[in-house]
Amino acid sequence: MEPVTRSLIRAAIGLLIAAALGLTGVAAARPAFPLPAGRNAARPIPVGLERVGTAVSTTPRGGALTPARGLVYTGVSCGSASGFAAEVGKHPAVYGEFVNWGQSIHFAFAAAAAAHARLMLHIATGQSTPGHPAITPQGIAQGQGDAYLLGLSKLIAEAGKPIYIRLFPEMNNASNEASAYNLDGSSRGPVFSPAMFIAAWRRVVIVLRGGLVSAIDARLAALGQPPLQGGGAGSLNRPTIAFVWTPETAGTPPIAGNDPINYYPGNAYVDWVGTDFYSRFPNFTGLDRFYKEFPNKPFAFGEWALWGGDTPAFVDQLFAWVNSHRRVQMMIYNQGFLTNGVFRLNLDPLSTAAIRTVLAPARFLANTPEW
Repeated sequence: MEPVTRSLIRAAIGLLIAAALGLTGVAAARPAFPLPAGRNAARPIPVGLERVGTAVSTTPRGGALTPARGLVYTGVSCGSASGFAAEVGKHPAVYGEFVNWGQSIHFAFAAAAAAHARLMLHIATGQSTPGHPAITPQGIAQGQGDAYLLGLSKLIAEAGKPIYIRLFPEMNNASNEASAYNLDGSSRGPVFSPAMFIAAWRRVVIVLRGGLVSAIDARLAALGQPPLQGGGAGSLNRPTIAFVWTPETAGTPPIAGNDPINYYPGNAYVDWVGTDFYSRFPNFTGLDRFYKEFPNKPFAFGEWALWGGDTPAFVDQLFAWVNSHRRVQMMIYNQGFLTNGVFRLNLDPLSTAAIRTVLAPARFLANTPEW
């Protein structure tokens, strides 16, 4: 089977749920079930996890690739960047594509370059057959995906532009292959555990940040992982790259083991913290709690969109929240791949007009410095 994009998987899930429950899919930042008491309390980063992360990683060239303080990069994923710009009245500074592990992704770099926008890769573990990922978190941590990472490193170097990598989006969403839990709350086993997710994330970051292969191997060894497979004895490109970590704010299912903090790889391995937010499930209470848990990271909406109705009030409320939470520095609208899909603004003229108004201020940037 050809790799299936994450957005198309989500759309298919949405149709199934719509048929069964009268809804339209799985949203990013909402509780799918009632939250247990006390779930909104902020949780600190586990001290041991954070200490290990700081000890064995390096700072990427270019840092987090944030705009100047108080400014926000606008962006869009999928579809036509120019069409989106015409709708909302502002060119997207960032262009995103959803890709699967092992998929040929030259098209994503070409699309971002054509849009004169900085690329964000939303990389999922993908599917070889339905319900079976192309690679597991354990497989990545053990080096089984190193050939893909080396190829991606080369592709990034050839493009010669700064890049965001939004790795394993919504990892605590049971509809995604990297999740540690099934929708009923049962574990998918140690191969998919949050600890294994963290190990996989850290390996990807260490490899893609590049440098001397001997230094990469030393960092991997410090994590108890095997050396880089196929990297030779030289060095890898050190790109201008930033990693964006975006769980659901509560998790699907919203059980304690599926809390976002359990999947956090550590400050040294994460450049941006963020989440996804859709009008169908506007969980601002959960968004507030999550935002406060990571006070030292720039905040990104890896996906946001209108979903299930023309609701300009949602646009106004979301941007009021953004304007009062100044660590928000990136907002990527997810159009989806379907021309008349549920996220497309041609379905929502009132909301589109509202977006034009809220994006008009100069602090919402239309370009990154390289463009």
